[in-house]
This record gives sequence, C-alpha cells and structure tokens, in this order.
Amino acid sequence: MEDKMGMEEVGKKNIEQLREKFIDIMARFTVYTGIYLPDDVKAKLKELREKEDSGLATIVYDAMFEDLKLAGQLGRPLCQDTGVIQYFVQVGTGFPLLDEMEDCLREAVKRATFLGPLRHNAVEVFDEKNTGNNIGKRIPWIDWEIIPDSDEAKIYVYMAGGGCSLPGIARVLMPLEGYEGIVKLVFDQITSYGINACPPLLVGIGIAGSVEVAAKLSKKALLRPIGSQNSNPRGAELEARIEAGLNAIQIGPGGFTGENSVMGVHIEEAARHPATIAVGLSTGCWAHRRAVIKLYADMEYESISHKGAVL
Repeated sequence: MEDKMGMEEVGKKNIEQLREKFIDIMARFTVYTGIYLPDDVKAKLKELREKEDSGLATIVYDAMFEDLKLAGQLGRPLCQDTGVIQYFVQVGTGFPLLDEMEDCLREAVKRATFLGPLRHNAVEVFDEKNTGNNIGKRIPWIDWEIIPDSDEAKIYVYMAGGGCSLPGIARVLMPLEGYEGIVKLVFDQITSYGINACPPLLVGIGIAGSVEVAAKLSKKALLRPIGSQNSNPRGAELEARIEAGLNAIQIGPGGFTGENSVMGVHIEEAARHPATIAVGLSTGCWAHRRAVIKLYADMEYESISHKGAVL
C-alpha cells in the first residue's frame, strides 16, 4: 500500500514538472511569435520587395524590414497590436498533459502578457471591460484536433490582430451564384477593407455548406505554409487565379500601390450541402504572426515555423 502511494506521489510530481515546463515553453513561444516572423513569411516578403521598382513601395518594404531588425534586437513585439491569442492544437491521445492543456495554455498566455510584453486585447463582451491579461471568456481561443495513437502535440500560435481581422467575413451563397459568387465576395471585401489589414496580405478562403465551417476553414487556411497548394487541382487553380487577380489590382505594401497585393491565397474546403455554398474569408497582414511548435511527451520541443529557434 505504501509503495503504491509512493508511486502515485512520484507520478503527481512528474506531471507537475511536465506542466510547469509546458507552460514555460508555450509562454516563451507565444512571446517569440510576436517578435519574429516565420521563415516562409520573411522569405516571401523579401521576394516581393525585389519585384518592386516604385520608390514609395520600396520605402514601405524597407520600413518593414527595419522594424523586423529592431524587434529582434530589442526583444519586443514587431507590431504593437499583438492580437487576440489563438491556439490550434493537434494533440495525441497519449500526450501526458491532454487533460490539463486548456488550463496550461491559459496560464501560458498570462505569463506571455507580462513577459512579452503583449498588449492587453481581451475585452469582455457586454461588460466592455479589458481583463488586462489577455485571458477572457473562451480566450485564448483553442481549436482542438485529437490524434489517435500519439503522445505528441503540435500547436499553432496565431495572433489575431484587429487590422487583419477587419476584412473577415462569412456568408452563405445561393447555389446559383456558384464559384463566381465566391470570387466576387473575395474581391469586393479585399478591395474595400483590405488596406486595413496592412498589405501585402495572406488570404484564407473556406468553402463549405454552412457559415461556421467556412469561417473556421478560412482561418485554418492561414496556418498553411506560404506557397503550399490546395490538394485538389481545381482548388489549386482557383487559388492561383484569385492570387493573380488580386495582384493585378496592385494594392501594394501598406496599401500605397505596388506590383503585388498579396503574399498568397489559400483555400480549404469541406463537402457542402447541395443547396448552399458557404464562403469564409480571413486575412493575415504582412506581419503574419503564425508559429508552429511540436512538443514531445517529455516536453522536449521542435520549432517548425522558425527553424533553429531556442526559447
């Protein structure tokens, strides 16, 4: 009996150690997300800058890269709006902290808020009160995907800023509107609200049968690496055509005109109802704070979005 109790105590102590390590890693990784852009976004911005010959567009891109340099040197967020924190979690059924992960992530956000520092962006609806620590009702937002027969976790961190959220929209279209209706909605929204999201933009589009599924898929589309394509050839073709069309508008960096409007267009889809076509639109700004980390059962970690990152 004493041996059994002793083992239980050892088990509890081990879980507490894993919990503390997990919270510390995720707090630091969340702060890191706000300071350093992911590798693919930096590479795309460099590519777009090289295509510009307009003096004003070049000045804007130079300011962006100066901002990135100073953020790294000073260890401060690269944008003052560090957004509402969102986590997209793919976690194995054997991950040792599965039952506690939500509480751990909330604690990680609290720590990150003061460690960063991160701007206080959680305002309680109806009470109209800022909580002061980026924690609120259902915030940080956590999206779950459970992976069978795995003891690992892959966590996407996304900072949903006010500017890049402004063009967001979701609608259910009449089937007669077809895919042309999706394209029209995207172009209408980007040409009217897109400059609020600090171009060049990453455009995420969700297509489904109901509005909430389309909206969720549009946000998940933003988590894909820039340059990746929809798995369906027709989907990939539509991505390319919309990207070419938006670039032809020449919104340019910061909305001051230039050769390109977007960093890319990503589409994610779910089978739809025969009578409806739902479309969701989410946008990422040039400062696309999206990061991915893989954690193992012993809480060792690997940064996927920022190769070689040490927290």
